[in-house]
Amino acid sequence: MTDITELAGGVVITGAADGIGLAAARRFAGLGLSVVLADLPGPKLEAAGAAVREAARQGAKVRAVPVDVAHYEEMERLREAALETLGGVSVLMNNAGIGANPGSTFKDLDGWRRLINVNLWGVIHGVQAFAGAMASSGAPGLIINTGSKQGITTPPGNAAYNVSKAGVKVFTESLAHELRNTPGCRVSAHLLIPGFTYTGMTGRPEKPAGAWSADQVVDFMLESLARGDFYILCPDNETTRAQDEARMQWAIGDIVENRPALSRWHPDHADAFKAYMAARGF
Repeated sequence: MTDITELAGGVVITGAADGIGLAAARRFAGLGLSVVLADLPGPKLEAAGAAVREAARQGAKVRAVPVDVAHYEEMERLREAALETLGGVSVLMNNAGIGANPGSTFKDLDGWRRLINVNLWGVIHGVQAFAGAMASSGAPGLIINTGSKQGITTPPGNAAYNVSKAGVKVFTESLAHELRNTPGCRVSAHLLIPGFTYTGMTGRPEKPAGAWSADQVVDFMLESLARGDFYILCPDNETTRAQDEARMQWAIGDIVENRPALSRWHPDHADAFKAYMAARGF
């Protein structure tokens, strides 16, 4: 467990121009940590930098750096900018993501590549650029990768997104194992798993009643980090943790019980799933 307020270095957040990334940047800066925000260039990133500067505690540095996480050379440039501004990095939050749906599993190859290059390779690029120095410094630190429940239960509808977030889950689990088995390393990895969250990716002008705000997700994330949780499984206003756990247990049961893939949505098993949930009070 790490006390964030006692970390010596600063914070780097990708996908920080809005949503969860921006909410996290404001919160870290408000706690007195210096923050580097990274996102695609443009007015949104500039406005985010201004908002975080306004929220920052006196003495905290704030810098906005235009970056496309899909390109590793740009993440190297981000690392140099972060070290120049922060001196050292104690928190890396690989949060950048897109939800554009390429549709079919056997069409729109370019769409698949765009999504996976950001959602999965962006996380890998961030870890490759920053984790080595963080781990070898001997200082405490955190690497937080933003996943999704869709990377665990993989519902039909956006296979590319599910694949990318399943990859983030597996990659972050492997990262956590490697870090805790690296002698002298005091950096831990964590998987943020938001629930239904109102961000720019929702494509709605107003927050739905069932969604959490980005600030609520960050509150929950900080509470979970204080406990040392690896899986930061966020509920929302329409789904409880118990419901999420039951759905995830059913999903892994497809393998254990040798059911068809995605049996929750299979006509021959839909009634069994409803009965399974009803037996648990849902």
